Amino acid sequence: MTSNVMQHEHAHRGAILQGVRNTIAVASGKGGVGKSTIAANLAVALAMDGAAVGLVDLDIYGPSMPLMMGIKKRPGMSGQKLLPIENWGVKVMSIGFLVDPMQAVVWRGPMVSGAVKQFMSDVEWGELDYLVMDLPPGTGDIQLTLVQTIPLTGAVVVTTPQDISLADALKAWKMFDKVDVPVLGVVENMSYYICSHCGAREDIFDNGGGKRAAEQLGVPFLGEVPLYTSIRVSGDTGTPIVADPAAPVQSAILRSIARNVAAQVSIRNSARAGAPAVDIQLL
Repeated sequence: MTSNVMQHEHAHRGAILQGVRNTIAVASGKGGVGKSTIAANLAVALAMDGAAVGLVDLDIYGPSMPLMMGIKKRPGMSGQKLLPIENWGVKVMSIGFLVDPMQAVVWRGPMVSGAVKQFMSDVEWGELDYLVMDLPPGTGDIQLTLVQTIPLTGAVVVTTPQDISLADALKAWKMFDKVDVPVLGVVENMSYYICSHCGAREDIFDNGGGKRAAEQLGVPFLGEVPLYTSIRVSGDTGTPIVADPAAPVQSAILRSIARNVAAQVSIRNSARAGAPAVDIQLL
């Protein structure tokens, strides 16, 4: 690829989402690790800290955000653009707003890639500090389309502690590394379980694997999220746990992770701007 073509491609990618300062992909190498729960709570926590935040659900085949964010209505239009629906202080867009929830999305790769591009270019996101992107699991068409469409600030990789999940998290990291997207860090979900009756701790899926993976990859460890029934209930009822005053412990854990993500974004932006390096300690 010639330098002129590369410059044209970069200019085209930069022209999309012009009002968005930072784009954060939340990814995993496999399904079932709670990635969407992390993405939803990350977005709401950033908004609670005063940022202007958007959340786009890019899991076209299995959209979770309508349920997790408690949204049942359809988006409106402004001219030729869709208007994201706001709840919990976050602007949200999902294919789940546009299709019957009981109807399966049976699309081939090009149609899925087209939908991803439209969520970037044909949605009126406005001015945002962060646009959080909930990716589907794996390293397929959607991930590649995204990195080819917009410049990503960075990615957050979500894993559970056991070895099989960590192996897939490594694949996600390798994908981002190949396309020059920095990984902001690793979140370990389902780290351990505290019995609500006796208070005993159980490491159901092992423990500490996320931290070991972060050390192996040379990226920050952003925090661990224990297994809490209340977090599962919050996702099912459309009330992100960070916004639930009845769950201060769980909220504090996820808000700390969100602040660690924001710190890593600031470090990356400072490095790109040529500012002196600042050592920011993770919470």
